[in-house]
Amino acid sequence: MSALPRAHELGLAGCRVCGLVCRDVARRDAACPRCGSSLHRRQAASLARTWAFLIAAFILYIPANVLPIMRTQSLGEVDDNTILSGVVSLWKDGSPGLAAVVFGASVVVPMTKFLVLGVLLVSVQRGSGWARPQRAFLFRVIEFVGYWSMLDVFVVALLAALVQFGIFSLVAPLPGVVYFGVTVVLTMLASMSFDPRLIWDGGKTDD
Repeated sequence: MSALPRAHELGLAGCRVCGLVCRDVARRDAACPRCGSSLHRRQAASLARTWAFLIAAFILYIPANVLPIMRTQSLGEVDDNTILSGVVSLWKDGSPGLAAVVFGASVVVPMTKFLVLGVLLVSVQRGSGWARPQRAFLFRVIEFVGYWSMLDVFVVALLAALVQFGIFSLVAPLPGVVYFGVTVVLTMLASMSFDPRLIWDGGKTDD
């Protein structure tokens, strides 16, 4: 049975903004007729940009875990919490469900994104035809769950805004939360920079 024709062989390409399948995309100035976005059969320098964002995110993820992200002060007692120490505190204080959610959003999700994007990048660069549907599915999964990594940042911002009672109770953000927020943004940019169509090309990166 002969292989089915590829979209680029038929002069077709999907718009990355609105998803419309468009014709006649060979011209460099081709634009989507629905939203006006530029059309490309493949994103230019997709792999290089994704590697750059992913490596920068991994480097910043180290101080994000080492440095404290939040300072709590109650009746004169001051406690600085990192991500992991905060999870442990929640568990010991009788909130295992919340501790599991924070651990998943702040540790499991970022590490999963690092691992999955790394596997996708290496497999595409090597021209691997291994498990293409499964790799495409993994990419859609990390795109969907990636935004939940911001949970720690939202929690710190919410507590800092709500728990302000002078000397009795105080919550303040610390440098670790900045590193973590930048890490999450960089992993999102890495996901956005990766062109999943390269999975089906066997490593071809032509535009």
